[in-house]
Amino acid sequence: MFPNHFFGIVEIDKEEYKINIQGQSVLREQLIKLPVQFRDEKALLHLSGVNEGAFFEDIVNYQGESEWVEIDSDRILYYLADHQDQIKTIDVLSRF
Repeated sequence: MFPNHFFGIVEIDKEEYKINIQGQSVLREQLIKLPVQFRDEKALLHLSGVNEGAFFEDIVNYQGESEWVEIDSDRILYYLADHQDQIKTIDVLSRF
């Protein structure tokens, strides 16, 4: 973790991609960009932990494709800062 973002590796369909999670800027809204196709305008991000029943959710706008996973969300960033050792999975859900 860096002071204002997380950077790492994620697995999507058995392929590894870089991930960058940062707070949203004043000029941008909460968003996600993905290295795979996504069909909806909004995505529900569901973070689940190593302990059953522990989870956090946020809704972000889909902003197109990228070479890696990019998430701009203050809520996700602050939650990860407080629970970074407890999160196991981030699910990106459509049609919620």
